Amino acid sequence: MSIFQLKISIMYYRLFYLLLFVAFSSCKQSEKTSARKEIHTYQSTDSVFNYSGRVLEDSSNHSAELISAASSVQFQASGDKLDLHLKAVAPHHAFAVVEVDGNYMNRYQVAGDSVSTISIPLKKEGFQKIKIFKATEASTGKLFFIDAKADTLKAFSEKKDFKIEFIGNSITSGMGDDESDLPCGEGEWYDQHNAYWAYGPRVARALNAEYMLSSVSGMGMYRNWNDEDQPVMPDVYQTLSLDGDTTRLRDFKKFQPDLISICLGTNDLSDGDGEKEREAFSQKKYEENYTKFIESLYEKFPSVKIALLTSPMIDPTSEKGKLLESSLKAIKAKFERNHTIALYEFEKMNPTGCGHHPSIEGHTVMAENLIPFYKELLNQ
Repeated sequence: MSIFQLKISIMYYRLFYLLLFVAFSSCKQSEKTSARKEIHTYQSTDSVFNYSGRVLEDSSNHSAELISAASSVQFQASGDKLDLHLKAVAPHHAFAVVEVDGNYMNRYQVAGDSVSTISIPLKKEGFQKIKIFKATEASTGKLFFIDAKADTLKAFSEKKDFKIEFIGNSITSGMGDDESDLPCGEGEWYDQHNAYWAYGPRVARALNAEYMLSSVSGMGMYRNWNDEDQPVMPDVYQTLSLDGDTTRLRDFKKFQPDLISICLGTNDLSDGDGEKEREAFSQKKYEENYTKFIESLYEKFPSVKIALLTSPMIDPTSEKGKLLESSLKAIKAKFERNHTIALYEFEKMNPTGCGHHPSIEGHTVMAENLIPFYKELLNQ
């Protein structure tokens, strides 16, 4: 081979390897670009998201406000990882619970001064069902779901057998039931809230029911825990945030329950903080307000079934327990001729959660005892 031919061969080899390197680099870059393109951001107003509970979707701000305790958003996700972006409103923080394929993942604190990212690993193959719940209640501050990032999201809907609304106070909200992050007495008063584990959501999951919690800590039927003149449940029930703000009203057509469960009376019978002056419990006012409230429920939902619950925080053998039982029996008697209405009486229990509230274990017992009662009421 001549020197000229050798130089030509070397030149061809160099050109071949150069083209091979360019092709390989282009392929790798294409793969990276393709991978990047697989990650999509889905705004809260996207049709892949289904909401439940007291929720306000705001397309102008590209966010959805999860308002009531255990209000939620659900969807399906695929890929390696899911990033959720949520925000509270300063100076408060909030807590969100994430469930994947029906399994409880964790309770996450959501800051009020910036957007919080919750990263959830996915199984890479196929779609997984994701649910996000507000663990705290409406009165503790707002929680906004902003968007979610993953390879692909898509909607899913579950066929539910019933719709149940749980009306109540701190017990129904799951106040003080979860010390997994902070022990009682530390942090803010709501830092041990976890509505996901409260008796209502537990019952609903067991009965395959869609549900809504309309509950406010400290609230009563005619007076609240430590006051005589603040709005009570009949005053705030129609407002979306359960705060009496009539500029934001609940749309009762969106959620029409088959069963309404009411657990109110603990705060009406409470002695308050022992420092502020408080009148003796008025059985007459309690029964009058309760009766009018039920009448208003029947106006909205003529065929709804109603369950009246005593309080798990009041000893049924005590004077207060007997007063509560007597009042609820009298109220039930006023409606049972024309409506399906039932009374459940809690047995004596020792609440071991924060502030003398039921713990997660206590809510478990409550739910297990209530499930047969609700089943019978729903003719299941």
